[in-house]
Amino acid sequence: MIELDAGWRASHPIKAAERGTDKDARGRLLVVGGSINVPGAIALTGEAALRVGAGKIQLATVRSAALPLGVRFPEGRVLALPEDDAGEIAIDPPEPLHQALGRVNVAVIGPGMTDNDAAARLVVQASKAEVEIPIILDAAAVACIHGMEAALDPLRGRLIMTPHPGEMAALLGCEEDEVREDLPRHATASARQFGAVIVLKDAETVIASPDGNLVHYSGGGPGLGTGGSGDVLVGAIGGLAARGLPLSDAAAWGVWLHGEAGRTLAMQTGPIGFLARQLLPLLPALLPR
Repeated sequence: MIELDAGWRASHPIKAAERGTDKDARGRLLVVGGSINVPGAIALTGEAALRVGAGKIQLATVRSAALPLGVRFPEGRVLALPEDDAGEIAIDPPEPLHQALGRVNVAVIGPGMTDNDAAARLVVQASKAEVEIPIILDAAAVACIHGMEAALDPLRGRLIMTPHPGEMAALLGCEEDEVREDLPRHATASARQFGAVIVLKDAETVIASPDGNLVHYSGGGPGLGTGGSGDVLVGAIGGLAARGLPLSDAAAWGVWLHGEAGRTLAMQTGPIGFLARQLLPLLPALLPR
């Protein structure tokens, strides 16, 4: 297991944006998620992606939340998707989603969704889209997979999943305590099973690749255990992937940036009590120059 330290970062550099590079050249990211109960989560995800240098963001969410989300996040384009009776995304018909996936370089699916069945339908439709972009599954979009693992077969080699231990346990059909007892083993096995980069996040985080590589980050502190923190993390990963980093590098760098922003806030304000949105302005200064 390799430590996510200065040596790792030096050997896996983030290429600086060249002078004159426009927003299209820095990558386009689609974030699909949110619900009537958690309408703002994908705003955190989209802003995090911009803060790490992505060029364009599109947010796709339930119709009732689309307009206020667009006002809250003027830097992004908003796509209103059909909404079911529970206030979750309804992918019927799937064409708007497929068209949106065809306009971007990377997609994040799942932040702010609260219903596993709705998330499962969304993941299935994303896997059927006739585009081969990287897909990042987060939150309910990971927890919903157990029993329908074959749906992820079309995504092998271009998939990142970002579960915490509870979501990993739901994915694997085991107990959460079992996952916590051996994070590296579960992350490595899942990476091989799904052909995916697995970011298994806890007090410490491990990033496992399908080729068996395993990177360890000691954690950004207890303050990161707060609502919205994971939405920021997956946005940082998605933004870096949209910029063209290899998926395993984007995952590890996203983990480091998110964690170091947490460390910085802990020193400035105290170990707990800061908000996920406070991480966002710190991300640009942590990027290599």
